[in-house]
Amino acid sequence: MTEFTVHMVNRPGQLAALADRLSEAGIHIEALAAFSLGDESMVRLMANDVDTTRRVLIEAGVRFEEQPVVETVIKDSPAALASMTRRLADSGVNIEAMYLLHANGDSLHFALAVDDHDSAVQVTG
Repeated sequence: MTEFTVHMVNRPGQLAALADRLSEAGIHIEALAAFSLGDESMVRLMANDVDTTRRVLIEAGVRFEEQPVVETVIKDSPAALASMTRRLADSGVNIEAMYLLHANGDSLHFALAVDDHDSAVQVTG
């Protein structure tokens, strides 16, 4: 999976315009987080079609970055998240974004955007 971080002006309709463009291209959003920081808003998303998402963002003229994410599934228990994040921290991996993709009562499926992809794969694999 690939995470796209999209930077936009913080004003009404920006997220709607982005969602419209992605929808018109047939993109399915698999995970999304959006927030504002003063005059700027940031949308972090993962979609089913990386190449088409990239093309749509370029055509929209928005500033964005992309990076691979690490997917991991952990047991759904009170200590599981603490254990996983502690292992990453102890390995020197910084979590830049974290998404809960699915939860089914037995397990939690996460996607992690990190500063050291290879180390994170070793720790969570």
